[in-house]
Amino acid sequence: MKNEEKRTLTSTVDETEGQEPPSGAGEFHNAIVTIRENINRDFPINEITRGFMQRHFPGVTLREWNNWQWQIRNSFTSIKQLQSFLHLSSEEKALFDRDINLPVRITPYFASLIDIGNPLQALRRTVVPVIDELLISRGEESDPLGEEHNCPVDNLIHRYPDRVLFLITAMCSVYCRYCTRSHMVAKEDKCHSGIQKIDAAVDYIRQHTEVRDVLLSGGDPLTLSDGRLEYILYRLRSIKHVEILRIGTKVPVVLPQRITTDLVRKLKKYHPLYLSIHFIHPDEITPETTTACNRLADAGIPMGSQTVLLKGINDNPDTFKKLAHELLKVRVRPYYLYQCDPVPGSSHFRTSVAKGLEIIKGLRGFTSGYAVPHYVIDAPGGGGKIPLLPDYYVGKKDGNVILKNYEDKTFFYPDYM
Repeated sequence: MKNEEKRTLTSTVDETEGQEPPSGAGEFHNAIVTIRENINRDFPINEITRGFMQRHFPGVTLREWNNWQWQIRNSFTSIKQLQSFLHLSSEEKALFDRDINLPVRITPYFASLIDIGNPLQALRRTVVPVIDELLISRGEESDPLGEEHNCPVDNLIHRYPDRVLFLITAMCSVYCRYCTRSHMVAKEDKCHSGIQKIDAAVDYIRQHTEVRDVLLSGGDPLTLSDGRLEYILYRLRSIKHVEILRIGTKVPVVLPQRITTDLVRKLKKYHPLYLSIHFIHPDEITPETTTACNRLADAGIPMGSQTVLLKGINDNPDTFKKLAHELLKVRVRPYYLYQCDPVPGSSHFRTSVAKGLEIIKGLRGFTSGYAVPHYVIDAPGGGGKIPLLPDYYVGKKDGNVILKNYEDKTFFYPDYM
């Protein structure tokens, strides 16, 4: 019976889905308008985004706009296309003037949130390339985490004893300028993994009974079709020793229209299933993103945020506290605050480690514990995540542990045991 089910699922997967949807050209602001159509019924559109749609996609219906595949097909994929709605700064325009084509992909939805006249706006800086990306600094590497050295079969990273990272696609709906996996994302020869590679990785997991936790990543797994994604989830859930499935994604942030009721119904069949969502800044939390997160939470899917610390974007305690509070309101737990990985051309994004510790110290005690993430460095060379904390533990003296609280007051805990 299981083999028959497998064949049925396999037959529904169109092999052409492995090809990246074609990019559409296009030109291109937030009260809530409710849409009652077949695609994403009751899905909101904020007023700023609605105005953007009317100006730059005047012939597009709300039904088309809220179709996630339309969003991908009509993404902005070049500096020239960005010029159709952005006033480019000298740092942005320098790439165009030199005819340098760095990979670009921005969905029309996320483009609508960009400030057209402010090149320092947080959201704009995360997705619009600048000339600084061509500067390679000391310590930067294309694969800083050494993932390729922990790859027993294609697309599978087995670094930790009981869990694996399964890279099921190299496609993202938006290309982040500080991407850890820029060495694989947006490459013409790498897109959605074919069935043979998927099956080989699943077979490896089946043979390694120590693996209890599988994280689907890429690229962004939610750029796959429902059929392809469910095929993978079904295969993994059929393995008895796999206890937990996780999906790493930025789709609810940059392509919330993807979180359809059909997708959510499919995902909830594979509990326990967790989502790690890549939030960066409080401005990303819109009515659309709120709806997407609420749909996932209502389906019993726990969500955590994995945020990268970025210079001039979210590197102060007030901004991060606001982000953490807004995340909790949409039922997303701030989980990790990552030190930015040293990928080539990322020095203009990276802060000092002291800045990250300052943010954690500015949160702990000043807001609820649920709003305080783990601050970690993913150690270059494959060392894994290493947590960092401010110096709350001062030392030990006369049988007492000396502690500092969030107000820098000193306390003593009896430690005679």
